[in-house]
Amino acid sequence: MPERKRVAVLADSDTRWKWGALTARRLVPDHQLTGFLLRGRATPTARQLGEVGVRADRLSEVTCAEFLAEIERERYDVVVLALVGGAVQAVLHGARALWPAPARRPVLVTGYVGVVYEKLADGLLLRHGADLVLANSRHDAQRFRAVYEGVGADAAAVTETALPFLGGAPYEPAGSRAHTVVFAVQPSVPDSRADRAYLLERAAGHARLHPGREVLIKLRSKPGEHTTHLEEQPYQRLAEKIPGGLPANCRLVYGNMGEVLDGADLLVTVSSTAALESLHRSIPTAVLTDLGIREALGNHHFLGSGCLASWDQIDSGLLPVGDPAWLAAQGVLPAADTGIGAATGADTGTDAYAVARAKVAGLLAATRLPPPAPYYTRTTAPGYLPGILARHHLAPDGTPLPGAVRPAAGESRLRRRLRAHLREAARGAYRHGVQRVAPVIRRLGEL
Repeated sequence: MPERKRVAVLADSDTRWKWGALTARRLVPDHQLTGFLLRGRATPTARQLGEVGVRADRLSEVTCAEFLAEIERERYDVVVLALVGGAVQAVLHGARALWPAPARRPVLVTGYVGVVYEKLADGLLLRHGADLVLANSRHDAQRFRAVYEGVGADAAAVTETALPFLGGAPYEPAGSRAHTVVFAVQPSVPDSRADRAYLLERAAGHARLHPGREVLIKLRSKPGEHTTHLEEQPYQRLAEKIPGGLPANCRLVYGNMGEVLDGADLLVTVSSTAALESLHRSIPTAVLTDLGIREALGNHHFLGSGCLASWDQIDSGLLPVGDPAWLAAQGVLPAADTGIGAATGADTGTDAYAVARAKVAGLLAATRLPPPAPYYTRTTAPGYLPGILARHHLAPDGTPLPGAVRPAAGESRLRRRLRAHLREAARGAYRHGVQRVAPVIRRLGEL
């Protein structure tokens, strides 16, 4: 029986943990998953992780430098980087410092959690250097390759897949149960108190106008918790300010988005990735235009989707239907058309991850992989890259700054110094072209 592959996922928020863990499940179905949470502002709480519903065999909190020490010490087959662009870049340069020449190292995978509607070039170039840069749709894959090719960077890592959490049963009309409207809020869109209060009041107003309906305000986090984006005006507090409170048929809810969508008859949002989950299941989906169609809101991404609508239109009974051509380009065709299984990782019919899985298998079969080669270097971005690495306590060459890594339990000071000297000797040998000696030195440093 073949040995299970060892996969590590490094994530910096609840949504990115969900994306990373489910991506790992799609890419390497039979694996042992070790999870790492990057210590920072958005490190998820136990409650948030439980709501995501994806478990690891082991889960711990680390800094970037500590994670690099972990993947040098332990042999992982695949590493999924579910992080913001700057953190991905830091890990890639750290990995290059660990493996400066062809070596047996983990396959490095990264990508985006959902809709890519801002910082396209910046985010993509910070992810360049991974073995696979996953694109959630044909539309995204084309854009990603255009960015890389536009700066003369290798675009071979760009690989079309789909959002790993698309799944769930196709929509069935309410029938005898109450018609349920789900308003999926976002932590930072819109950002002003007035705009957020307006949207909440419109949701409550819809509930008053349709007393036979259930209106659920789907929240991402509790006050004090953080997500991928800061939430400075929580809807929980705004709800307390509504005169008379929310109507009886309108309430705040938490929980796994897939489970909430199980009972939804209409999903309403400004630009949440929940819209893609909803459209995949053929649930009527409205992307709000009340505050305009603007890049700052992200709802411009849904131009041509057939889903743009206002609360006035929703109040009047509109149930938007997604445009098939747009859905196909975005990789969110209804479940019956794509065959993408639920978030259990089961694939049937057309497999959106087949190409990515084959690429990973090919890389795993290789005896050695070349060192990661990010586009950003001290030559191409001398005024940008060092600052990014410094924020993660790495030197300009990707090595940890002094004191950035706590010593491994039971490792003597002498042994740590010896390992450090041998690693530096190996790097020097590679730099000076002593290719036959360097692997021997490096192997001694791994003992």
